[in-house]
Amino acid sequence: MTGHVIKINENKCIGCGICVKDCAANNIGLKNGKACVMSNDCIMCGHCVAVCPKEAVAISGYGTGPIAKTGDIRLNPDSVLDVIRFRRSVRQFQDKKIPHNVLEQVLEAGRLTHTAKNMQDVSFAVLEKEKARIEQMAVRLFRKVKPFAGLFSPLARRNQIDDNFFFFHAPAVVVVIAKNTINGALAAQNMEFAAEANGLGVLYSGYFAAAAKFSRKIKKELGLSRGQTVVTALVLGYPKVRFLRSAQREKINVKYL
Repeated sequence: MTGHVIKINENKCIGCGICVKDCAANNIGLKNGKACVMSNDCIMCGHCVAVCPKEAVAISGYGTGPIAKTGDIRLNPDSVLDVIRFRRSVRQFQDKKIPHNVLEQVLEAGRLTHTAKNMQDVSFAVLEKEKARIEQMAVRLFRKVKPFAGLFSPLARRNQIDDNFFFFHAPAVVVVIAKNTINGALAAQNMEFAAEANGLGVLYSGYFAAAAKFSRKIKKELGLSRGQTVVTALVLGYPKVRFLRSAQREKINVKYL
């Protein structure tokens, strides 16, 4: 990762070797009883910073520093399963604006998401003022392809591509952009948890992601650079409908080998 350098303060280092054992890149060793970095060719995961008992390790170049963990943080397993169990895609939203601090918290959940090799390749485009205009770009595209899709899909034939087909009058949409789609999907999932914790309903708009994939105009509006793709769009708002039961699921398909 360019722009970041691992630094070890020899005065603080006690040579315990904890950072050496936990380094996923095998990039830290012990020399003369002190930890030393072998190369700056590293994934910069920050494990060395996190495990050092003496705060002797630091990584430069980040916009924020590490936050000290003051105690064990544990979620209630049953509550977590209930959040997943009763999760529903929302397509009916109240005419109510999302407070800026709530939206910022949802975005923060995306920013904090762990990514493969610590790529941190996920970015976001928040659609508010330009939401309707960008949605119409996707609407026009889908109206063009609908006759062809209808030849193969009864669902496509039944769908009416109206002006609000993608965002359902929701007050805000967060487009998740990434180079690695798994990283983007992980960020989207974390953001959904934060959104629902704030009383928001969420819809993953795969249709909009598909439209963005084929539309140069939408890509340009979103500011996509080479190698980036729209993973999904989180359609956010306060639900207008209340779900009283969970979705029915098939029995688990699992093998223990």
